[in-house]
Amino acid sequence: MVETLLEMALLELAEKLLFTIANGVVWALITALVALGLSFIFGLMGIVNVAHGELYTLGAVLTWYSLTRLGSFWLGIALAPLAVGALGSVLERFAIRPVEGRPAYTVIVTVGIAFVIQQAVLATFGGWPQVMPDPMPIVVHFAGVRYPAYRIFVAAVSVLALMGLWSFLHKTSLGLSIRAAMQDRDMASAMGIPVSSIYVITFSLGAALAALGGALAAPIVQLHYLMGLDILCLAFIVVIIGGLGSLKGTFVTSLIICPLENVLSLFITPTEARVVSFVVMATVLLLRPRGLFGTIVR
Repeated sequence: MVETLLEMALLELAEKLLFTIANGVVWALITALVALGLSFIFGLMGIVNVAHGELYTLGAVLTWYSLTRLGSFWLGIALAPLAVGALGSVLERFAIRPVEGRPAYTVIVTVGIAFVIQQAVLATFGGWPQVMPDPMPIVVHFAGVRYPAYRIFVAAVSVLALMGLWSFLHKTSLGLSIRAAMQDRDMASAMGIPVSSIYVITFSLGAALAALGGALAAPIVQLHYLMGLDILCLAFIVVIIGGLGSLKGTFVTSLIICPLENVLSLFITPTEARVVSFVVMATVLLLRPRGLFGTIVR
């Protein structure tokens, strides 16, 4: 009898652990989209975009409006990244470019942009958290675990988006120009690459990635005007550990930190799990100041 109860307890723990790890991987892929946009902008432009979390919020809120006003969640996933990407190009041209090359000023400007977006969302969306219904109320059974089909869809879309980003950067002339500018912007400019146009495209692409992450996360998390703060904190941890400007490091670190936090949350509080992530970040910085995959940004 005792052995049977012990086996049942171990089986239940194994199922819960598998479910938690799966959630961690899904959240890691969403975080990778957001963090890659953040790393992308820093790697080329040297800008710490404090407003990046608010671009994620806009993606989620626009998707919610698409569902409630237009009746289509899927249209929101398609349009939110495009709309926020277009906003990113406007922000880069009229807010970021005038203070380009002055890091302290860019931080101040992006903090101001974050406050403006927060208050705009508060004024239009309201201050109460909203919950979006599951757009795919289907459960998939695997290894004795019942798992929401929508989260599998999120993982698939995120992987496709990340593969598309890799192909864009490595297989297109524009992507190669962006990579060249990230490695040495002065040399790229001397070789005729329009760096100013590359900046606009980079900022817009980073904004669109953040918005896509928000759109995909909308049915999973509670929507509110400050939801970008938590993802921004996690994205900074991932980018710093992976290495500022390192897209590979950002992706790999996302797949480590997010499942780690989820598993730790089974035994300690989520706040304590986040503290562990900060400890890991501090340890990595002590041993490797540029991060695990960090390179020198010129």
